[in-house]
Amino acid sequence: MKILKILVKRGANLLDPESVKEIIARQEWSPKRKMIAVDAYTALLRMRGGTWDPPRYKLAPRLPFIPMEEELDALIAGCGPKTSTFLRLLKETGMRAGEANGIHWDDLDFETSTVRVTPEKGSNPRIFKLSSRLMAMLNALRGKSGSSRVFSRNLNTIRRLYERQRATIARKLQNPRLLRISFHTFRHWKATMEYAKTKDILHVMRLLGHKRIQNTLIYTQLVDLKTDEYTSKAARDAGEASRLIEAGFDYVCTTPEGVMLFRKRK
Repeated sequence: MKILKILVKRGANLLDPESVKEIIARQEWSPKRKMIAVDAYTALLRMRGGTWDPPRYKLAPRLPFIPMEEELDALIAGCGPKTSTFLRLLKETGMRAGEANGIHWDDLDFETSTVRVTPEKGSNPRIFKLSSRLMAMLNALRGKSGSSRVFSRNLNTIRRLYERQRATIARKLQNPRLLRISFHTFRHWKATMEYAKTKDILHVMRLLGHKRIQNTLIYTQLVDLKTDEYTSKAARDAGEASRLIEAGFDYVCTTPEGVMLFRKRK
């Protein structure tokens, strides 16, 4: 309805398909938005029993934006408790926002630190191992949601809250790149990092729940854009090593002095 109203305001006659076609063509919209306008008008005609010869718009293939991990962590740290927990869940698992929002408390196993994901968009179901830090954040929300679902708000509300907090954090840190990080960006980041680490496209396919490998192959191109630069850390005992592993560092070796070395791709 909203986009049909816009077309009328800009001169389209909804009783004349050719008029609608002309007004859509004039707009400085992306091909995707024009496709949405075509679909909206097609739905209106179908309701009225009419047909038309719709214009065709083709989406140009684009590679998704992959932020730095520090930028994701800045958003997680700067948001409120519920939004922060939601974002960290997306970062650790790469699940879709709709899948995360659909998680029930019964899907979480606090003994094994795992979560079961009910898939959407025809994906496959998955089980993810979660960090002790994320489990602690989830545990802090227990009893506060008043719902069988972990995140009781609808997804649009969660998204609006996140976008307001994101804008505040971007201004505070003077980093406009943060404004480009959507919920789905966390999924792209996770898949890219997993392929960079494992070079196993089937592993990434299973992680994302894809049924067609063609949907996963894009991440092989994204990794080519990455450098082989790493952040290195040292651990002198099991406690320090455990915290580094939970932070995403990979074990490399142990020096003759007994110091364990870890690294993580920048």
